[in-house]
Amino acid sequence: MRAIEEAGTGTPPRLIWRTAEVIAITEETPRVRTLALGVPGWPGHLAGQHLDVRLTAPDGYSAQRSYSIGSPPETPHIELTVQRLEEGEVSPYLAHDVRPGDRFEVRGPIGGHFVWAATQGGPLLLIAGGSGVVPLMAMLRHRAAAGSTAPAVLLYSSRTFADIIFRAELERLATPGSGLAVVHTLTDSPPADWTGFRRRIDRAMIETVGFPPDAKPRCFICGPTGLVESAARTLVEIGHAAALVKTERFGPTGG
Repeated sequence: MRAIEEAGTGTPPRLIWRTAEVIAITEETPRVRTLALGVPGWPGHLAGQHLDVRLTAPDGYSAQRSYSIGSPPETPHIELTVQRLEEGEVSPYLAHDVRPGDRFEVRGPIGGHFVWAATQGGPLLLIAGGSGVVPLMAMLRHRAAAGSTAPAVLLYSSRTFADIIFRAELERLATPGSGLAVVHTLTDSPPADWTGFRRRIDRAMIETVGFPPDAKPRCFICGPTGLVESAARTLVEIGHAAALVKTERFGPTGG
């Protein structure tokens, strides 16, 4: 893992704007794409952190948004996975218009609360809704890169089968013997042959697929505000230590 502290100070490096260049693009779903970015001078990050993106128009107008980092600390580049919001100012450009070679500004890494390192061990209970899977994916990628066998469960809610982000990669990560279980639930129009859950994440689902409270799992929840608040409340109600339940949420923004 690359260090993210200034040498000898024990403090995070000062946040400055850096120029990022798009080096590759992966289409994840019809509305979601991943941008691999080269960022000279990037100080490194922890799994679960995010960064700010700033776009500046020729007339000087700028718009800024925050995005989770999807790549693990071990990679030489950083990855942003962005869902297009039709009325947004930033996401339509990142999720549709941007091309390899394009450049924009980023600032980070940001956040020290919603992070996990393989050295912390597990069990690891991850609960995601929609694009909230991105920082949790960074944790699972880091877990794999570090060779961790910490037991882990990802409970992931998507609207439809086509909306599942990272579906093929999650299947590869959750191979037998990996110690990882990936459980999907769909909330709208599941395929006729779908055998998984068909509803929003609820208490029964969490109790069925999650770890018992006495296992003391580290719990991370990311997604829409309603899902995050409900899942966090449920975990505490069934006996999980509140200090082990970490949350990040997103709601309606300018995009």
